[in-house]
This record gives sequence, structure tokens and C-alpha cells, in this order.
Amino acid sequence: MFLAQIRWLRLLQIVLDIGLICLSLFLAFYLRFDGSIELKYLNELSRVLPIVIVLQITGNFFFGIYRRLWRYTGLTEIMELGLSVLATSTLLMLVRVSGLLIYHNEQLSYAIILIYALLVSAFMSTPRIIRRLQIEHLQRRHWRQPFRKRALVVGAGDAGQLVIKELEQRQDLGVDIVGIVDDDPQKLKKKVGRAVVIGNTQKLKFLIETYQVDQVVIAMPSASSDQIRAIIDICRDCEVETKILPGLFELINGKVSVNQLREVSLEDLLGREPVKLDIDSIANYIENRCVLVTGAGGSIGSELSRQILNYEPATILLLGKGENSIFSIYEELKLRPSRVKIIPLIADIRDTQRMYNIFESYRPNVVFHAAAHKHVYLMEVNVVEAVSNNILGSYNVAKLAKDFKVETFVLVSSDKAVNPTSIMGGSKRIAEMVIQQINQSCDTKFVAVRFGNVLASRGSVIPVWKNQIANGGPVTVTHKDAIRYFMLIPEAVQLIIQAGALSNGSGEIFVLDMGKPVKILDLAYDLIKFSGLRPDKDIKIEFTGLKPGEKLYEELLTRAEGLQKTLNEKILVGSPKPFSETEINQHLELLKIYCIENNETQIREYFSKIIEGSLINKNPG
Repeated sequence: MFLAQIRWLRLLQIVLDIGLICLSLFLAFYLRFDGSIELKYLNELSRVLPIVIVLQITGNFFFGIYRRLWRYTGLTEIMELGLSVLATSTLLMLVRVSGLLIYHNEQLSYAIILIYALLVSAFMSTPRIIRRLQIEHLQRRHWRQPFRKRALVVGAGDAGQLVIKELEQRQDLGVDIVGIVDDDPQKLKKKVGRAVVIGNTQKLKFLIETYQVDQVVIAMPSASSDQIRAIIDICRDCEVETKILPGLFELINGKVSVNQLREVSLEDLLGREPVKLDIDSIANYIENRCVLVTGAGGSIGSELSRQILNYEPATILLLGKGENSIFSIYEELKLRPSRVKIIPLIADIRDTQRMYNIFESYRPNVVFHAAAHKHVYLMEVNVVEAVSNNILGSYNVAKLAKDFKVETFVLVSSDKAVNPTSIMGGSKRIAEMVIQQINQSCDTKFVAVRFGNVLASRGSVIPVWKNQIANGGPVTVTHKDAIRYFMLIPEAVQLIIQAGALSNGSGEIFVLDMGKPVKILDLAYDLIKFSGLRPDKDIKIEFTGLKPGEKLYEELLTRAEGLQKTLNEKILVGSPKPFSETEINQHLELLKIYCIENNETQIREYFSKIIEGSLINKNPG
């Protein structure tokens, strides 16, 4: 252990390099003087040698030579060595020109410096290349056999123990566990399987370098975003691969497997706590029922379909307007072992007759209404489409749910419906008003679930940034102070399903706990770093200004709605606000007329009359 503490492998490399530097300089003198070195030049050699050693080793440290693993020596490592030698030789040339290398009135020969540079480059590269070839020879008995990776597992809890056990049993994965890292002092030096807890996360960088680690596996499903961020920053500095076990809310079936290990992603930095679900209450309203999911091909709709399948309904109706997206989720779900009948339906929620035929044919018991246009700026320049789809289409589905005595209707809403400043937000707010009004005169439980942005959903900023990074930048950010609430798609969907079980039939608006708001600029910086690049250096950040309809920050409730806790700590409920049937019907009739007339100006003015908020009254197109 003492040798490990003094990093004996790194010291061995430095000692070997010093020996090669000495040999290179001696041979440079030997070749320069044709194999016969006079005594005075041997004395000169002895005086110059310590200077060359100090300069060369310092150069090696500066160019990161001793942070590299020899087993991965390649063109990059050889180039770094070459730069180190070039810098040292150039410095020696400058010192020689300045007259500081005079011995007995004679200067150090330029030829010696040049010969030394060539020799030391070759000599220091050789053992590194030999080590790479040796590893390939030992670990590749034939060309198909993969490299074996030396892995460090972070986390000695239940999840960590299961991952370690499976990695030890699955030799075909090519991973050898060299140790475990855990911050619990009680676990230090304890064994898990054949691996030992060798330190805590504060010593992670030291352990990676000492044990020549290739891969770090984070097996802490409930770790905070700060913990994960600290670990991946260290791994990035050490240039090692990082894998992570998904958060607990992603492990729906409760099983942990190395097959679930994946690359660390931006989602892991949100710091979301695991979701606690009341499985019995969810099963009570979904199990053996016919469940209709509108917008089933979208980010939320497809995840709803995946998770609903776990509660074993009798039938899932996958409804959407886009045939490709519905085909994709249908093909995915039908491969899962399940007795649930899965039916793909291509339909537009605005087509009243088509929707009527679907309700009459299948008689759904539960409806999750996720079909909507959600892109703020696009709806600002497509006002009629936003109204006809998000409001009139939602009314069609809700009215049919009432007529066919659906048990539970869940509207997927948005935080942008609060004091809306955009057409999209306004359309979602009126859709909420519609279902609250319908709820007053029927047995169907109508409920709206309001939440903020879901990370990496279709149409979100993350795919846009990824494309910008792939094209060399710049990454565009609306405003340096813009903040948003973010959550992950699986978490949002679990809470949507849970909210349906919490409804008491009063037309509630449930609000998901979005945690802490995230600064958009910080999110952009993190994504650039995940791409292995440096913000403002490799990739520039460009501020574009807020687009029409966008807010600097989002809200989750209006002042009039209030806020109450539910049985689930992550779901809050706002008091429903009553609306008369006559009033809502008048609104809908006028909006239909404005849509037919394509009167965007009138729609904007009318929105400002019937909802709270300050909508932009001019066309941004």
C-alpha cells in the first residue's frame, strides 16, 4: 500500500524517462564527435545533463505525458511527446543563443541539441508503444476478442453490490473490477464479492491514476446531481469512460442489471428524487380497463403507453395523427411480453366523426389526452392551428369522454398555461377551462396535470444544441438569465398516471413538483462539456433574445388557484375555478368562427379577454 501511496507507477515512468534522457544526450555527444568524446566535452555533458533533465521532465508534466495510460498510446500521445521534446529543444536553443551554455569558452553544439531531440523522441516513445503492443497481444488472442477494461465502481450499496456481482459473473463483458469507492467510512476495506472498498470519492482521481482505471461505473441510483457532477468532472479530467446506473424512477420493475448501465447524460445532473408511487391506486383505475392515449407517438404519449403497459390494462389504444410515430411505438410495445391488446389508431382529434367512431367501437374507460402542439414559437406563427388542435380538438375528445361515460380523463397540460404570454400557453389554459366546465355535469373524473419542460423531448432545446455542437457551434441561448423548470420524461409520466388516481372528480388541476429551476445557460455549458468540448473556447455561446411568447421564467399556478398538498409529496393540487357551460360554449363558438376566417388578430384579442396574462397582440411572422 505504501508503494501505491507514492504512486510508484508514475515514479517508475519518470525514472525510466530520466534514464532515456541521459542515454539520448550521451549518444548525441557520441555521434557528434564520431565516437570519441574528449574529457572537456564529457565535463560539458555532466554540466548540461541536469539542465536537460529538469527541462524535459518539466515539459512532460506540462504536456500531460504522465497523465496518460501507456496501454492506450496512440497518435495523440506520440504528438504530445513530440511537442514536449520540441518545446524543450527550442528552449535549449534559446539558452544556447543567449550564451548561457558556455563551458571553457565553447558553446553547446546546435547539432547535439538536434540529435538529442530526435533520439529522446524515439527513445521515450518506444516503451510506450511496446506497452500498447503488449496489451494488445495479451488481451487479444484473436481479432474478435475485446479489450478487458479495468473498472472502478462508485457505490457499495444494494445497487452497487448487484452490479458488482453481475460484472464478476459476466466475464464476456470484458470488465475487471479493481476496487469500489464509497463515502461510508464503515465500508472502507470491506469486501463486496471479490472487490474491496479502497477509498471515498474525495480520493477518486488518485485511485483512477494509481490503479490505471479505464472505466468508472456510478452505481448510486439515488445520488444527487451535485455528487454525480463532481464524479464526472473528475472522470473527464482523468479521461476515463464513465457509465451510470439509471435513477430509481427509471428502474420501474425494481431490477438492477449491468444491461441498464449507460453513458452519463445531461439528465443525470437534474438531481431529481425517486418517485414514490401508490401502485394499488393506479392499478385500481387502469388494470383490466381499456385505456386510450392520444398523441401516443409523441415524447409524453409514447412514455405514457410504455408505463401504462406495466399496470396490465385489457387494451391500449395508441392514437395519433402521424403514422410513423404511431408505428414506432406500436412496434416497440408489441415486442414486450404482455397479454395486453395493443391497437394503433391513426386519427386527428379534430375530426369529430372519426373520434366518435373510435369511442363507439372501443368504449375506453380511461383517457390520457397528450395530443397537443407544444412548441411556443411555432404556435405564435400558426395561431389558427394552435386553437383548432389544442382547444377545439381537446373539446372533441373531452365531450366524447363525457358522452361515452369514460371513468377518468387526464389532460396533459403545461406550466405555460399560467398567466400565459404565448398562444400555446393560452390554448392550454382554455383547454383546462373546457374540461373543468364539462366536469361539472357528468360522472367522468376530469383532471388536468400541469408541469414544465421535459428534458430531451421532441422539439426541446437539447436536440437543437446537439446539432449546433456537431456543426461546430455556436450554441444559441435566448437570454443569459432565462430559467426553466425541467424534469425527465419517465418521471413526468409516472406522476401524470398517479395524478389520475388522486382525482376526486372535482376537475382539479394537479401541479407536479418541478424542483429547482435550472438556468438555461448552465444547461448549455453542461451539454458542451458532455460533448468533450470547452464552452466559450471550442464552442461559442450566442444569445439570441427571447422569441415572441417566451418568458424569462415560468410559473406553475395563478394566484386564484391556490395550492394544496396531496398524498403524494411530488404532486400538488390547485383549487378548480368554476365556469358556466354557456360561457365556455360561447368562447368555443367564437373561436371556431375565427379559425374558419383565419383571423389571427381577433383570436389574440379574444384570448386576452377570457384568460389571465398578457398576450402579444401583433403577428410575429
